[in-house]
Amino acid sequence: MTTFRDKLCSAQEAHRSWLCVGLDPDLSKIGSIDGLSGTGGVVTFCRRIIEATHDLVCAYKPNLAFFMAHGSEGVRALEEMLRAVPDNIPVVLDAKLGDIGNTQRMYGQAIFEAFGADAVTISPYMGEDAVVPLLEAYPGCGVYIVCRSSNPDGKRFQDHPGQSPYLYEQVAWAAQGWAQAYPENSVGLVAGATQPDELSTLRAVVPELPFLIPGVGAQGGVLDAAVCHGPTADGIGPLISISRGVLYASMGPDYAQAAREAANRLRDDINNLREGRA
Repeated sequence: MTTFRDKLCSAQEAHRSWLCVGLDPDLSKIGSIDGLSGTGGVVTFCRRIIEATHDLVCAYKPNLAFFMAHGSEGVRALEEMLRAVPDNIPVVLDAKLGDIGNTQRMYGQAIFEAFGADAVTISPYMGEDAVVPLLEAYPGCGVYIVCRSSNPDGKRFQDHPGQSPYLYEQVAWAAQGWAQAYPENSVGLVAGATQPDELSTLRAVVPELPFLIPGVGAQGGVLDAAVCHGPTADGIGPLISISRGVLYASMGPDYAQAAREAANRLRDDINNLREGRA
């Protein structure tokens, strides 16, 4: 069985890349490009981005909301777009799901069976009921648990109770326990590059858990912190996720070429920082 971890490590090595491109197609933006309209335009846009960047990335991360916004047609667009991703590149479906066990199992069926994703983002607010059903039903899958998010107001709950141990640290400890209990799976954390100090703290707390790191680019996250604190103790690189900085590098007919150039620059920036720390 090829696990998510196997697929990710292979793509990172083959493409010399920790770059994960987020596929968040916003019709209010891409609709200004000639020939792109409706859910057909969403599929065309995403497919051309994938074709232009697939040799530069280690993963793609479609956000479920940008497809569900179009109802059943959006779901069909997601399915069609996923078929365009090469088999050697893992897909992380960004959904931040989290519910009680029997409901979470149905979410797992949708993510890993109906959509065929390799990994998913989940919310841990329901405790192990939101995590263990996925790990038990889908050995080898990837589960990234929202721990320290990149949005400014994330600290309202994640920094509770105002002093260490914070809630986000407790989430990390729990994730470490799940990772040890289900070693076939890849249990990781979502940890934003907009919080470099917390990113450093988390890496010290859980040196072996893989990170998905959003927030670089439009949200102002620190790329150097993502590179410094992203890799695990045994060398698995982070997924440094960038969406708008690649997808909307151009709003003209050259958008796919502009996306490739942006992705290539970002990959080079990441690799230069990696080499500087080697």
